[in-house]
Amino acid sequence: MNKGLTLTVVFQAQSLNFGEGIANISELKKLTRGNGNLYTFASRQCLRYDIVRLGSIFYNWNTQVVDKSKGTVQFKDDCTIRDSQEMDLFGYMKTAKKGNDEKGGSNIRSAVARLSHAVSLEPYRSDMDFLNNKGLADRIGEHPNLANVEQHFSFYTYTITVDLDKVGKDGDINLDNKDKTKRVEELISILKVLNRDIRGRQENLAPLFVIGGIYDIPNPFFLGRIKLNYKNNKPCIESSILKQTLETKIFDKAIDKETSIGLLCDIFENETELKSVVDDRSYSVEKFFDDLKEKIKVYYGM
Repeated sequence: MNKGLTLTVVFQAQSLNFGEGIANISELKKLTRGNGNLYTFASRQCLRYDIVRLGSIFYNWNTQVVDKSKGTVQFKDDCTIRDSQEMDLFGYMKTAKKGNDEKGGSNIRSAVARLSHAVSLEPYRSDMDFLNNKGLADRIGEHPNLANVEQHFSFYTYTITVDLDKVGKDGDINLDNKDKTKRVEELISILKVLNRDIRGRQENLAPLFVIGGIYDIPNPFFLGRIKLNYKNNKPCIESSILKQTLETKIFDKAIDKETSIGLLCDIFENETELKSVVDDRSYSVEKFFDDLKEKIKVYYGM
């Protein structure tokens, strides 16, 4: 039985991911729902990029594992998950050229840590920022260049699911449990302080609310289960959806006893109601991650 860790996170940030744009307009990446509302999102690829970036800064993750020897930028043939935490957690694809002595094809390892997009919980209302480089242009007596940039300040949510049994395993490679524990602990420590550098800003993607735990199967139970409303001009996370999700049974055992909640105080209007969703397993965000690390150690026998 493959144990799975899953976390669904809510954070607050502004304008996280841009597309190619049109003319001098920088467009945010957006999704359209059936009611006509637009929701901005930060792609799973950009979340992965920032996780690996911080892994390199905080924990010296090895990122020197790519080349272009086959005409495509990809992971080196002689690099394995022993050499790269990124390859271990997020998978890889290595292509082979077809030639007289080669069959071609690809060597693929699926990701064991799977991310969703971070999707806004509040609709985009066409806010726009007008920019120019007047300060620079005035120095040389030129007319400034103009730009329009879409802006969206919102709560966002994303989910990550990790197949704990597959961490550190790839073909004949099987890392020891100490290394597996270290890699998963580093991953969740990064999520606790995740941030994004974009257009001269550093946006804070650290959790204001997080729900999840370690379960009998790797499954994103709370993906799509976060709904935001406002009451007394303060945000509220709909608790009834979470309570019904906790009734989900796996092998005739409900997931509620394995689930914890972490939240930052004085953010959500229904804070007391949210804490009651999981009885005595509601913590501060810091305590939530500390408790999760202890469970990871128990799983790997450390």
